[in-house]
Amino acid sequence: MDKKLKTEIDDVEIMIGKVMQIGVVLSALVIILGLLLLLVTGSTGYATGVHPTRVGDILSGTLALKPYAVLMTGIFLLILTPVLRVVVSIYAFAVKHDPLYVWITTIVLIILLGAMTIGYLGNR
Repeated sequence: MDKKLKTEIDDVEIMIGKVMQIGVVLSALVIILGLLLLLVTGSTGYATGVHPTRVGDILSGTLALKPYAVLMTGIFLLILTPVLRVVVSIYAFAVKHDPLYVWITTIVLIILLGAMTIGYLGNR
């Protein structure tokens, strides 16, 4: 393996680590914000038994600082973190010129996105 390729692979592995760290820290901060808002307001920001299920409703609730929506956004960010890791891994395998793993990882990404879509549509 030539030195340039090794350096590029190391850079990609560092990027994968940073994506995971940033994703976990960001989601934890958002969840903590949601918990603090919940404690301060004593309310979820929604009527009893009502909660947003659509992404747009959750995002608008987050912008309005509704505690439940902020918590849901934090959980969404936490779920999104490993998905982003898979995307970065596809790039890493492409850099390594490993088409088999590019395809395998792409299939994993498709399965993840499909499962998330089925879960979202099944929850409506």
